[in-house]
Amino acid sequence: MTEAEFLEAYDASGYERLSVTVDLILMSVVDRRPAALLLRRDAHPHLGRWSLPGGFVRGDESLDAAARRVLAAKARMTDAYVEQLYTFGAVDRDPRTRIVSVAYFALLPADRFAAALKAAPDLTLAELVTPWSGETGGPVEARSTDGETLPLAFDHAEMLGLAMLRLRGKLDYSGVAFALLPERFTLRALQDVHEAILGVTLNKPAFRRRMLDAGRLEATGERETGASFRPAELYRLRPNPQTQE
Repeated sequence: MTEAEFLEAYDASGYERLSVTVDLILMSVVDRRPAALLLRRDAHPHLGRWSLPGGFVRGDESLDAAARRVLAAKARMTDAYVEQLYTFGAVDRDPRTRIVSVAYFALLPADRFAAALKAAPDLTLAELVTPWSGETGGPVEARSTDGETLPLAFDHAEMLGLAMLRLRGKLDYSGVAFALLPERFTLRALQDVHEAILGVTLNKPAFRRRMLDAGRLEATGERETGASFRPAELYRLRPNPQTQE
């Protein structure tokens, strides 16, 4: 039998079918707190709960293409870099049918969040509260800017928790902190990002010395504007830093 003959006779109905979705974890640090963009569900299941922007993968598109389509349709973004985080496939994760979700992850500066909220008013900014320390792992809580708990749909609390865990694990050896900052930033802003991700308060002199000694930063010769006190110096990430990404 040739492969063409095999494929012509192949009966896919002999196997159970499942659906595949993509969910987008769009994260930033806003007002010194980790934050994500959520949507309130307007249909069953989990009507009224909050979920990550997501959608079903079409039969004629790749996972990456589906993620880009959802990003453009629900977050009004076309140029954000997203990468696969993890695949969530618990049998009972969705009450409708067997659905596997591939979570995609994007880190954005706070000003991109502000633009997204303006362009896509259905999105809501949610503060992420991590109830575990270090790299213990587990689900996280989402709260509104008023401090109200936002009940999450499906297993999206676990998705957000894994995103936080991944950030904490990569913070010391990669450039994830800089993805959450504008091109020019103060050392205070860089420390704010580290503290938001780690959930701890860092010693200011020790942190600044460690960042400067690492050789990844260069002074721009500029200072922040709009400060009511002595403007802080602005830094940027050196081109092609030697530190491992």
